[in-house]
Amino acid sequence: MSAPADIYRRMTDPLAHISFASVCLVFIVASYLIFSFTELSLLRKTYNVIYHYGTFAYTCFLKPHSGDRNGKQQDALESFYGSQATIYDATRAKLLQGRQDMLALVAAQVKHRRQTGQVNQKPIWVDIGGGTGWNIEQMQSQVDVPSFFHAVYLVDLSTSLCDVARQRFERLGWANVHVVCVDARTFRLADYESGVEGGKRDFSIGKSAYDDDTQDRVGADVLTMSYSLSMIPEFHSAVDSITSLLASNGIVGVVDFYVQNRIEFQSRNYIGGAINRHCMWISRVFWRTWFELDRVNLESARRDYIEYKFGTILSSNRRCQLLGFRIPYYIFIGCTRSASGSLDQLEVVDAEATESPFISALDSRIDSINSQKLSRHSAERSRSKAYDTAVVNLSASLPLPATYYQNNKNRIYYDEALPKHRQFNDEYIYAFTWEDARADSRLLKIGSDDVILAITSAGDNILSYCMEKPKRIHAVDLNPAQNHLLELKVAAFRSLEYQDFWKLFGEGKHDNFQKLLLERMSPYLSSQAFDYWLHVGPSTFHSSLYKTGGSRHALSLVAWLGSLLGIRSDMLKLCEAQTLNEQREIWTKRIRRVLLSQLLAYFVVGSERFLWKALGVPAEQKTMIEQDFQRENDRADLMKSGGSTDKQSGHAIWNYAVQTLDPVINHTLISEDNHYYLLCLLGKYTRKCHPAYLTPKAHIKLSQPTALDSLRIHTDELSEVFARMQPESLTIAVLMDSMDWFNSAGPEADAQAKAINRALKVGGRVLLRSAGLNPWYIRAFESNGFSSKRVAARIPLGTCTDRVNMYASTWICTKTLPIA
Repeated sequence: MSAPADIYRRMTDPLAHISFASVCLVFIVASYLIFSFTELSLLRKTYNVIYHYGTFAYTCFLKPHSGDRNGKQQDALESFYGSQATIYDATRAKLLQGRQDMLALVAAQVKHRRQTGQVNQKPIWVDIGGGTGWNIEQMQSQVDVPSFFHAVYLVDLSTSLCDVARQRFERLGWANVHVVCVDARTFRLADYESGVEGGKRDFSIGKSAYDDDTQDRVGADVLTMSYSLSMIPEFHSAVDSITSLLASNGIVGVVDFYVQNRIEFQSRNYIGGAINRHCMWISRVFWRTWFELDRVNLESARRDYIEYKFGTILSSNRRCQLLGFRIPYYIFIGCTRSASGSLDQLEVVDAEATESPFISALDSRIDSINSQKLSRHSAERSRSKAYDTAVVNLSASLPLPATYYQNNKNRIYYDEALPKHRQFNDEYIYAFTWEDARADSRLLKIGSDDVILAITSAGDNILSYCMEKPKRIHAVDLNPAQNHLLELKVAAFRSLEYQDFWKLFGEGKHDNFQKLLLERMSPYLSSQAFDYWLHVGPSTFHSSLYKTGGSRHALSLVAWLGSLLGIRSDMLKLCEAQTLNEQREIWTKRIRRVLLSQLLAYFVVGSERFLWKALGVPAEQKTMIEQDFQRENDRADLMKSGGSTDKQSGHAIWNYAVQTLDPVINHTLISEDNHYYLLCLLGKYTRKCHPAYLTPKAHIKLSQPTALDSLRIHTDELSEVFARMQPESLTIAVLMDSMDWFNSAGPEADAQAKAINRALKVGGRVLLRSAGLNPWYIRAFESNGFSSKRVAARIPLGTCTDRVNMYASTWICTKTLPIA
């Protein structure tokens, strides 16, 4: 049978008629139901989504690129964007992440510069590769674009995208926004700003950012590049052009895709943070190959050249979460390299870090007549690591470390790649400080002439010292994350209202942390601290600040035991007790026999692993507790060859806990006057009971513009900081219990006592706390020019030394004479 005959037979078959009619009926019924019960707007939205992403897929992956035939970049761009210009914004929202964050950071920096007088007129903004103008419209959420900016220039080489941008701003009615369709390398701002003298209209590609005289006299106060640098083939000349285009106090913001290997950046000290910067080899190969199909180049040289040409203010490495994939992108906020490059500025920063007298660059270059005198002075002068690093960078024509470009010079440069800093795995141990600030104030009597060096910990006590208005405070901690936490508190004082400040550090929670970080606190943070909190902050303040860090293990154990043993409600009652008698009754009735059970001491608190992870107690300090217990009870049979048994260890820890907690309950009212233990029980502070720095009065005092300018934050060992201090420049050193960590058989204690003697003035004081009643290292101080006095001790039993009562003794060592 022929094919036409077969088709005719099928078409005349009654069964085929019925089947066709059934299909039509189902289609009609389905269409009726869809159009009857679905809103027309939803149908339109569905159609638009299908159309937009269908066009996007076709243009990016199927449509041949015909623009490369004549070798012109503009034709190549039009071949790619011409058919998708109208749908560009709709299809890039999920892919091009980080743009709003970059704009928020740029806006925060510019507003800060206007508030501090660095930018006196309305700023000019140039958006390089601005495309459809999406960035400029989004900036409206940060500032009022028509009134905030003198002029905004969108520079792009794609005529189709520029047409969309013009329509956008005509619709918005923003007369100060100008769309310029030219190559970014040839854009000259002076050509568009009237009233500029001819001699100031010179423009040169590739001029050094170190020489202020080579800068374009009509400079942009804001320069942004949003996913455009990766699409410029000859990126070196483009970056050179925008380098010369940026004003001396201008801000540059870049967000773009990238891939990079750790080997490429690990030796650089100016990149401003390396968290998540390294990309796995499969990520590097896959994303570089994938994006090349759309003429997007992800090689790391583009980002490297940006960081080489500009000083880094803030930098962060992020991942775009899209359909289960993690695409690497970065955000860079920078300035001209000359912003902090003068020798005088370096000398000022160095002098404040080492307490050395300021020597101007002119003084450093005086003629040979005074050279001998200068040499004698220089020989006595200590230099900070920050200064040494800056000199090396300047001599090698490299940007300075990012800390030199931050708006506030509180944080001193450190090399985050060193193993001594990496050992903490980007985690702080203490989310709150465990020393009584009131006792410190009473013992030290801080005055306006005091220069204090203290261990950072969580920074609570550092802020308490700041309220006393000393001449200078040096906060020192080897763990970078502890200093990041102090930096965050300082930035919050400088930028937030009291209610937001209280939510962050009183309650430990804030739903809008990331918004506050980007828009308010970012201008006051170093790049490393900003990058750290951008990564961990949202999750930290969503759950609770005080449920993070190594100390969370102790708080979690207390809460878990309370729930498991049915005393959680009693713990909460303890936090609400209004009198000491009521508090003692609640404690004695149920809580004490659980928390101070010897079983708990033997198997949990007596564990060396738990003591270090949860409480930050090293093995050496644990040994001191055991030795005091032995002497107290004269139980030498428990010690064998200087060692200790597990039974003795657990019993010693149990006895230490009893002598710590019982006096606290008997002498301090937790609900009103002991925020240390209140936090352990509640996991937060209350309006009635909290550290001194959380009071409204403290916020008024410490939020003043210059209130925290005297603070310097060092990320290093104490010995290193003492060694680089100008001799006899400090008056107070607060070492907490840090010397309990030293090995009694080692040379560290003697070396540190000598270093402290060198740095302290005669009459200067050292405040020490110890888990031992008579710590062995006091002898090291006494043999190195100090007199010692035990100013508090848990003797007799039941004595409460302060509101924490965690340490067996407190000492003040006073320098009586210098040593050679």
